[in-house]
Amino acid sequence: MKSIILYTQPECPPCDFTKNYLKEKGIPYIEKNVRKDKQSLHELTTVYQSYTTPTIIIGEKVIRGFDLQAIEQELNK
Repeated sequence: MKSIILYTQPECPPCDFTKNYLKEKGIPYIEKNVRKDKQSLHELTTVYQSYTTPTIIIGEKVIRGFDLQAIEQELNK
């Protein structure tokens, strides 16, 4: 299975939807809170050129926002 990193922040309903989806499917992921961890914010903006949460990294694929179709498509590859 591809590794999954989920960039989140507090009070982000789409972040909660994404976490709940992954938990319901039993898919392990690493959560990085960009508000609590400056290094995670730096990674998000410089490595992945993303400025929004949630941002989901599945393998090498970057998915910005809660895009269920894109998430499922990438997980099924």
